[in-house]
Amino acid sequence: MLKVKICGIKTFEDALAAVEAGADMLGFNFYPPSSRYIDPPDCARLNAKLQARLGEDAKRIQTVGVFVNLPVERVRAILLECGLDLAQLSGDEPRSDLQSLGDIAFKALRAAPGQSLIEMSQAYQVREQPPAFLVDARVAGKYGGTGELADWGAAFKLAHQAPVLLAGGLRPDNVARAVEQVVPWGVDVASGVECSPGVKDDDKMRQFVQAARLKERV
Repeated sequence: MLKVKICGIKTFEDALAAVEAGADMLGFNFYPPSSRYIDPPDCARLNAKLQARLGEDAKRIQTVGVFVNLPVERVRAILLECGLDLAQLSGDEPRSDLQSLGDIAFKALRAAPGQSLIEMSQAYQVREQPPAFLVDARVAGKYGGTGELADWGAAFKLAHQAPVLLAGGLRPDNVARAVEQVVPWGVDVASGVECSPGVKDDDKMRQFVQAARLKERV
């Protein structure tokens, strides 16, 4: 089944609504310049409350910390403090950081014009379990959350070689088309299900999940 990650969660209410909408993965952003930033102590409290609320159902949800150019030791510490499952490295981290973190980390790839996603992936693939990568749009000076579309053609080629989370400008009205064209392992959304930066919209989250999985119901 296609996986759905809803990223940039800042409140317990949004986290619970995302799970109830059918999300499989929740992303928490630890990059301070982002409007979706959450500090680790708040994330730890949120996740503990969510785990307690969901009980056994919490086992089906993967929680992901989103990091930009933090030292590996700090990434490990935040994952432990917050009780998160995976680290998404969304900055300019070297391959050695992924090697150090091992199977708990995957890299966000943003190809420049003329740059091959497949060649980038060969330099960064470490994780054996899905997702191997997140594919996002490249916007100068930005590390995601821009609302710009990724290169679906390049993502399609990579998705046939590795389990990919497709991000970048996805919304309820275009995610079904993206899934059909790219055939990713999963999709990732942040701004596309918000009513304002960092504030999730319950209806948009439900619509997004339903649209993403449309082909599976046909």
